[in-house]
Amino acid sequence: MKPFTYERATSPTAAAAAAARNPSAKFIAGGTNLLDLMKLQIEAPTHLIDVNGLALDRIEATPEGGLRIGALVRNTDLAADARVRRDYGLLSRALLAGASGQLRNKATTAGNLLQRTRCPYFYDTNQPCNKRQPGSGCAALGGFSRQHAVVGSSEACIATHPSDMAVAMRALDATVESVRPDGSTRSIPIAEFHRLPGTTPNIETVLEHGELITAVTLPKPLGGKHIYTKVRDRASYAFALVSVGVIVQPDGSGRVALGGVAAKPWRVEAADSELPRGAEAVAARLLADARPTAENQFKLPLVKRTLAATLAEARG
Repeated sequence: MKPFTYERATSPTAAAAAAARNPSAKFIAGGTNLLDLMKLQIEAPTHLIDVNGLALDRIEATPEGGLRIGALVRNTDLAADARVRRDYGLLSRALLAGASGQLRNKATTAGNLLQRTRCPYFYDTNQPCNKRQPGSGCAALGGFSRQHAVVGSSEACIATHPSDMAVAMRALDATVESVRPDGSTRSIPIAEFHRLPGTTPNIETVLEHGELITAVTLPKPLGGKHIYTKVRDRASYAFALVSVGVIVQPDGSGRVALGGVAAKPWRVEAADSELPRGAEAVAARLLADARPTAENQFKLPLVKRTLAATLAEARG
């Protein structure tokens, strides 16, 4: 166990400022990912800033007709909210497909977006991993890669992002709100929030050190049929091999996003326009730049079959 100090933040700006003063500081809320990483000494913060007392746990209507979801809203509460179930069914379904009931009771909206990869080489400190130790290499490239990315990857990293919720947020065009250490705020489109690995896979989002997520905002409801399909190795408590989130309108138009295939929720807006033509056309756009390994190339036809089944359900 590595020693660390601890404080309870009194405001979002104070929390951000406290983190900025210490390059090894981390925010902690539910702790469902961070505590595991600390136990394995993958993360070794010298200071923890508890943000649970910041009153960021409300779901409120916005003037534009959408919803503002506080950063500390627990996954269970978000999935069960009547407005989310009625108007953003894709989000509710994605949340319920993730983790277990006990973890959803603790996990927060912001923490879900920020959770780190479940790549086994990232978790094995005896193996090289550019996410964990920049410049050390990527053991997954020459190792067991069945679970790994098939698109958006690089020679530095082929890990995937584990979140189900983030896939729904991407399809819904959510916006991430944050506060910086100087008290300034910004709104980040979810499409720009997560970064692809490139040559710096250790930098996973566009957040600056000390910047604190305060909320995620959803635009006004889109209507249509919302379906989330998750394909995994066992029925529960498993991360996606492939997941498909769709919103399909009565005229056949809509949106589609994938999980389990890239380092971020994967959406290609040009693929949305192919929805009336069917799964083959959509998948061709989504996977146009795919670079699978020999062990995970099965994900390409799996995406097509899962997408076809999901679209058939949405149109049924």
